[in-house]
Amino acid sequence: MKNKYFDLIDQTFDFPQDEFRTEEGELFFHDIPLMEIIKQYGTPLKITYLPKISSQIQRAKRLFNVAIAKTDYRGSYNYCYCTKSSHFSFVLEEALKNDINLETSSAFDINLVQELHAQGLIDKEKVIVCNGFKKQQYIENIVELYREGFSNVIPVLDNKNEYYTLDQSVGENEGQMQLGIRIAAEEEPKFDFYTSRLGIRYHDIVSFYEEQVKPNQKFRFKMLHFFINTGIKDTAYYWNELAKCVNVYCDLKRVCPELDSFNIGGGFPCKVSLAAAYDYEYMAEEILAQIKNICALRGVEEPNIYTEFGSFTVGESGATLYSILDQKQQNDRELWYMIDSSFITTLPDTWGINQRFIMLPINHWDCEYQRVFLGGLTCDSEDYYNADSHANAIFLPKLQKDDPLYIGFFHTGAYQESIGGYGGIQHCLIPAPKHVIIDKDENGEYTTKLFAKEQSYKSMLKILGY
Repeated sequence: MKNKYFDLIDQTFDFPQDEFRTEEGELFFHDIPLMEIIKQYGTPLKITYLPKISSQIQRAKRLFNVAIAKTDYRGSYNYCYCTKSSHFSFVLEEALKNDINLETSSAFDINLVQELHAQGLIDKEKVIVCNGFKKQQYIENIVELYREGFSNVIPVLDNKNEYYTLDQSVGENEGQMQLGIRIAAEEEPKFDFYTSRLGIRYHDIVSFYEEQVKPNQKFRFKMLHFFINTGIKDTAYYWNELAKCVNVYCDLKRVCPELDSFNIGGGFPCKVSLAAAYDYEYMAEEILAQIKNICALRGVEEPNIYTEFGSFTVGESGATLYSILDQKQQNDRELWYMIDSSFITTLPDTWGINQRFIMLPINHWDCEYQRVFLGGLTCDSEDYYNADSHANAIFLPKLQKDDPLYIGFFHTGAYQESIGGYGGIQHCLIPAPKHVIIDKDENGEYTTKLFAKEQSYKSMLKILGY
């Protein structure tokens, strides 16, 4: 009778997979024995596997360059890392090994860029795409970066007032700063509102350029930016919005010959299920083919393509590991496994937007399984996890006497630390867990380094003023 946890996974998915396999009832992640990591560092534990960041960047570059060759596309492909996905130094250091550009979202992002330059990690030729609604400090920092010699900093206008503030901040004899404009795309029909709060309306862009930007010798218009919240998906909605934005690009190109770049933003998904079936190759090729076709019909040269992948870049490098402290039978049907941390503080997307990740046990794959609910340590009724990414249920091995069960949530490397308030006050004063960086040396052997200890009570009390 096949009633072991391994049998459940083997019958449900194509398993093992590239990053997951088992050996003697224990899980390996990128060939790393996670039980060995747990024995060394304990739980709860955050881990980042650095090589995955580089492999994702190279994968995207390969996808788009192959698509360029297949479609005979005449523009270039340019990869930007969306820093807000994870600002950690080890993430940026790994990403920048791959000849990429950067995308920023706020004033302090510019200070981060300056620090990267001070450390010799980037030069002043690096393209810095500056997105987001810009307060005065953000604009001042962008101008400061430009004056320091970052000639390829590109503020992408979110609204017309940003242009006027930039115009006041940049002197007459400082050369031509490059500019971009974000299109306010229409949201998906089921969304809470019709048009994105970010960007400038379709019909205002050409007239705004002709009346304001074109006569101004301080600026050179470089980039049109397009992004929709639901990401890059093979849906009628996505293709319709893409076509509308490419047509705006063509309209603008007719009156602005120096325009040469089309930014499709982020949106390549991070794998959140063992059953994931997203066709990355098809999407890259189809995006370029549609842009090329529309430009050909309009008699316009194809633009250079920029992407701003964040979750895709760093998401699959991360994992969060817990131990099961105990079980609680609350009624005839609901058996709770209690973890040694909190979902609200360590994986806030599970609580805030009902995000699902790949969840697997670390050990006991050779034991019988049962349906369970997972509960966190806080006294908040929302601190739970009750459904897997592929089904409205969770199954885990039965607990064994004197042999704790460990579980892992995988591909959690994007946004969770910043949204959870890394280094700050956590709900119910649950401490932030240890964070370990895993790399591989020149011999292919994995190495570990403790990036951060578990948050101490003293650090919390100091923040609180005690």
